[in-house]
Amino acid sequence: MKKDKVFLNTLWVSLTSFLVICIVVLPKSFSGEWYFSPVLVTVGPLEIRWYGLLIASSILLATFIAQKEAEREKINEDDLFTAVSLGIIFGIIGARLYYVLFNLEYFSQNPSEIFKIWHGGLAIHGAILAAFLVVFLYTRLKKKCTFTFLQGLDLFTFVLPLAQAIGRWGNFFNHEAYGSPTNLPWKMYISLPDRMPGYEAYEYFHPTFLYESAWNLLVFLILFYFIRNKRKTYGEVTALYLILYSIGRIPIERLRTDSLYIGDLRVAVVISIILIVLGSLLFVYLRNKRVIVEKKE
Repeated sequence: MKKDKVFLNTLWVSLTSFLVICIVVLPKSFSGEWYFSPVLVTVGPLEIRWYGLLIASSILLATFIAQKEAEREKINEDDLFTAVSLGIIFGIIGARLYYVLFNLEYFSQNPSEIFKIWHGGLAIHGAILAAFLVVFLYTRLKKKCTFTFLQGLDLFTFVLPLAQAIGRWGNFFNHEAYGSPTNLPWKMYISLPDRMPGYEAYEYFHPTFLYESAWNLLVFLILFYFIRNKRKTYGEVTALYLILYSIGRIPIERLRTDSLYIGDLRVAVVISIILIVLGSLLFVYLRNKRVIVEKKE
């Protein structure tokens, strides 16, 4: 079937690209033999950074895949792209605002850094909250919107982990979002200027960006299969995303050296536990509903 061919091609390309990068590039970088600058190219006063390029690429690819699913579900293209555009804008704002709010001490002393998102510092939970709000408001305020709130969330959340998997490599090029010191075979070398305060004596760390990228890619493939073959009710994909992403995020976050905190609690861990509970309740509720998604080829 055509949908199975699309899924298998996506699976093959995603896994092949990921494995090639891991086998060819990472060993040289993790050993310290290769160093990648955060800046890809400089043209006069303009700097093009890997972080920004990867974020933009992830959004474009995720939007393309979401568009193909929207066509199957007979969603108007104008509705889709308007919602996507608004979601991107406010998602980035939400991600940055969330990060800034939990780092007020630093940003109050360095206010010019607030707008420099290319330096890193986008919190996915802030982006999710903002995007959910945008989809809700759009489906409520847009007359004759061709998709429902939960249907729109499913389109967003089933491609979101793919965008996250790609975007995490921006952390790799920025030399950030790594974990605690380790001597495991896949340890990652971090140069002295990029080490977190208090870790100057250590050279090798957990590549938590890679852990999360791999987990997000797996979540994407699961959700891709689910939305094409197993979904019965709109909203189930969103519930599964909240559960699966959060299950992976908790152990990875506990390794990181740059977590956001409330007191002694890691914010991402607390939020992930809440999302697992909410996602589980939502999935059970939706599975018991009688509204069935119409099968489309």
